[in-house]
Amino acid sequence: MNNSIALKSIITKEVQRFMRIWIQTLVPPAITISLYFVIFGSLIGSRIGDMNGFDYMSFIVPGLIMMSIITNSYANVAGSFFSAKWQRNVEEMLVAPVPNWVIVAGYVGGGMARGILVGLIVTLVSLFFVDIQLHNIWIVLATVILTSATFSLAGLINAIFAGTFDDISIIPTFVLTPLTYLGGVFYSISLLPEFWQDVSQVNPIVYMVNAFRYGFLGISDISLVTAFAVMSFFIVTLFTIAMVLIAKGTGLRS
Repeated sequence: MNNSIALKSIITKEVQRFMRIWIQTLVPPAITISLYFVIFGSLIGSRIGDMNGFDYMSFIVPGLIMMSIITNSYANVAGSFFSAKWQRNVEEMLVAPVPNWVIVAGYVGGGMARGILVGLIVTLVSLFFVDIQLHNIWIVLATVILTSATFSLAGLINAIFAGTFDDISIIPTFVLTPLTYLGGVFYSISLLPEFWQDVSQVNPIVYMVNAFRYGFLGISDISLVTAFAVMSFFIVTLFTIAMVLIAKGTGLRS
């Protein structure tokens, strides 16, 4: 019972934190995605034509929604957990009679909440630009949950290692952004030469984007079984790493 209360408290605190500054956390993604739709969808898309049997605007919608989920899930946990480190709040949780998994799950739950909410907002915005199709709602929901959990965990690990506020922007800038743009958001990897198709399969975001696109359009460059296996592998691996780091007090205890 105590664990459930602690878990609920952490998640509630995290949700209230990003909802309190909703103009900074929820509005910018909607504006950014609208610009993507105007530039890539309307202006460039009309010149590109169809992509895998669908007009270009419809093709990129799942990728853009997934991109917003990834970046916001990651950013929420990275920023919030590092702030808790900086304010010494984490030390209070570590000495409290609360298991480490509750701390991890609480912050991850908050990151997932923001990622999913932003994804919903972006989906609603996309309705002004394109008629969204829905091939399999369960694939969509499963992909959203697994992806937001994966990048919430990644954001937590980034925050654990970060020594300054600048450190939490290094990974998103030099790793996350390139992987996202090379993850098949704006194109089908089947268009790439065989060598670059093989290279793309090292990028985990490729599997997430393609599974999500299958849920909407029924098309994917990647086997769904492989995609979900990769996402599950990353969740288990990142969760294990986060638990070990917190247990050791890496970057947490002064």
